[in-house]
Amino acid sequence: MRENDTAPFRPLDLGVALALLTRLPLPALPKGAFDRQAQASWAFPLVGALLGLLAALVAFAAMDLGLPVWIAAGLVLAVQIILTGALHEDGLADCADGFWGGFAPERRLEIMKDSHIGTYGVLALVLSVGLRWSALSVVIAQAPLALVAVAVASRMGLPAMMSALPRARPGGLSDRVGEPPLPSVAASVLIGLVMIGLATGMTMAPIVLAALLAIALCGAVAQAKIGGQTGDVLGATQQVTEIACLLALAALWA
Repeated sequence: MRENDTAPFRPLDLGVALALLTRLPLPALPKGAFDRQAQASWAFPLVGALLGLLAALVAFAAMDLGLPVWIAAGLVLAVQIILTGALHEDGLADCADGFWGGFAPERRLEIMKDSHIGTYGVLALVLSVGLRWSALSVVIAQAPLALVAVAVASRMGLPAMMSALPRARPGGLSDRVGEPPLPSVAASVLIGLVMIGLATGMTMAPIVLAALLAIALCGAVAQAKIGGQTGDVLGATQQVTEIACLLALAALWA
């Protein structure tokens, strides 16, 4: 595969996206596949669909075994964290520490790069897990397959953020991935909307609206705090968007 490969879509892009967003065991990709990390972002919602489907299967299995719905929700949460290697949770904690632990963009970026977790990061994780666990208990009881839509919605907007906001830290993960081209951004959104519609039908409006508001809020905060986006910002955005979508469904079905 040529280093300057600019083809909009390739089958191996899904493998690249899976390697970026999950810790699933994958076969070795051909040399040069990761030169297309930015282009491969069109496959982010497909990764979300796979993760959401696996989570839904865990929910179905837990309830078939007669486990209470709140335990099923806890198992779903654990499986999601294992499948992603807590990648997004780490980004959320780093952003919480950096955004509210520093008074200048340079200092905030420095804190975000530190591997130690601070008070803001701990509180962000506690709130994230608590809100997701509670909302999952409501959503799973109504429609476990809605987990597919939520997982897709929380990832389909990430390429748009990567394209819209400048990279705040030279040499960071987001900088190494690069800026997704417009076809990848458009394909991610289109694929995401189709998959959300297939998974939820008429219930897709609250999910899409919640996702749009969440990613817009995260983008505005990141721009104000550090002047752009990083890999941690993308992870935090996924978490905030997932929470927003789950809460929207919980409000609808509670």
